[in-house]
Amino acid sequence: MSEFLTIGEPMALFAAQDKDIKLKDATHFQKFLAGAEVNVAVGVSRLGHSVEYITQLGADPMGDYIKDELNKNNIGTNYISTTPDYLTGFQMKEKVTVGDPDTFYFRRGSAASHLEASALDKIDFSDIKLAHLTGIFPGTSETALATFKHLAALLKEHHIKTTFDPNLRPTLWESQEKMVTTINELAAKAEIILPGIHEGEILMGSRDPEAIADFFLANGENTQTVVVKLGAHGAFVKSKNGETCSIPGYKVSQVVDTVGAGDGFAAGFITGQLEGLSIEASALRGNAVGSFAVQAPGDNDGYPEPAELQSFMAAYARL
Repeated sequence: MSEFLTIGEPMALFAAQDKDIKLKDATHFQKFLAGAEVNVAVGVSRLGHSVEYITQLGADPMGDYIKDELNKNNIGTNYISTTPDYLTGFQMKEKVTVGDPDTFYFRRGSAASHLEASALDKIDFSDIKLAHLTGIFPGTSETALATFKHLAALLKEHHIKTTFDPNLRPTLWESQEKMVTTINELAAKAEIILPGIHEGEILMGSRDPEAIADFFLANGENTQTVVVKLGAHGAFVKSKNGETCSIPGYKVSQVVDTVGAGDGFAAGFITGQLEGLSIEASALRGNAVGSFAVQAPGDNDGYPEPAELQSFMAAYARL
């Protein structure tokens, strides 16, 4: 059985190969596996840990492609169902040389958004040490939100540590007010929360890392630690006991694409926790994996294997 579990919506990503032009004008694309939670699953697996992924795919070519890619990445598919009634979601992304690329999603009414809570009944929690949840999947539909809440309750019942990344996707929600209220409610159930600084501003009104951490620590039912992601500047950590620290980032020679960096951070942090590292050492590893992510064109294809990560952390100067 697997030691790590996550739930989400994996998608096929069609990344434009034509630089600095709008998607409507792009003619060449490369296909990748994408989706925040699946990015984390790939990163955790690549660093040597066993993974199970919960989702629902359509009985279509994109669903078949995703399942093949999950198998290639040694991600367990025991909890993946297939339906002929709904299609698998996909996305398209620009290729830019400066800034973040525009991304367009084709996911409304997708197979994953129709995943029922009853699909969780077959999960074996006995060997799971940590589960990772995000704010994306529960935003895809009311059905997905109910399924997400049921999984969170099961994880608590089985005393499994959870990390939560807000991963805000405003277009999934009927209003920003509902998004903020729901995400903050879901975050409060997790032991460790991993917000980005921009997400903190949306969810509680400040870009100050310590203020963001204080907010989630005060509002969390189970929250023990908040790790605020600061992009190239690393991360800020604060725990329930008041201890704080700043974790520096890593210098990289070239930034190709920033998408997937936050998920890479989560993968590095989670594997550190699975291996018994401190919160600080786990965050430092997260910064390193995030640095790998920004140097590759896909969302997760740049994530390292253990030897690569060790060499990188030893050789690269931090910011």
